[in-house]
Amino acid sequence: MKTQVKICGLTSAADAEIMNELRPDYAGIVLFYPKSKRNQTLLQAEEILKALRPEIRPIAVVVSPTGEQLRQIAALPFFAIQIHGALSDALLKDCPLPVFRAFQASELPLFPAYRKNPKIIGYVFDAAEPGSGKSFDWNKLLKLPRDEKLWMLAGGLTPENVAEAISFVHPDVVDVSSGVERDDAPGKDRKKASAFLKAVKNATP
Repeated sequence: MKTQVKICGLTSAADAEIMNELRPDYAGIVLFYPKSKRNQTLLQAEEILKALRPEIRPIAVVVSPTGEQLRQIAALPFFAIQIHGALSDALLKDCPLPVFRAFQASELPLFPAYRKNPKIIGYVFDAAEPGSGKSFDWNKLLKLPRDEKLWMLAGGLTPENVAEAISFVHPDVVDVSSGVERDDAPGKDRKKASAFLKAVKNATP
């Protein structure tokens, strides 16, 4: 199975047009997290979703969401919700969309608790500071049991190191945000994003 690609942190319809041209498998939009420079309002997210081709699966990215926030997200045509931070059993049970559960490297001991939950369709393994462009020690993932759920590797991936990440971790999906952003202005860089997808395509899993 080929390694899939998620490009995260879309902030405009222009970013969506780059996705439409390059065709990653997933596109992420950050919501309800004002600490992030990529944070979008629901109205902004709706405009991005309208511009995105339907075959690119959009994922809402949130941190310690409330039930009301999850319901508001589910009113938009998102494929799934990627949840970082706190997530109670009750909130997960009532979540109206499938969930990618995110773990920072320090949170890996929590991993077994989610393996059998049917709401969880995949895991996101990220650095200590999601969206920071920093990686972490991939060796920590090698001891974790694999199952039928998707493994998504994030944290500091770039066109230059993603092939190494794929050969080392064998993720189902690689997730990039800051590694494909413009240097001169907000938004995604077409050349960097294209180079990332090309590196993934040519990588040895």
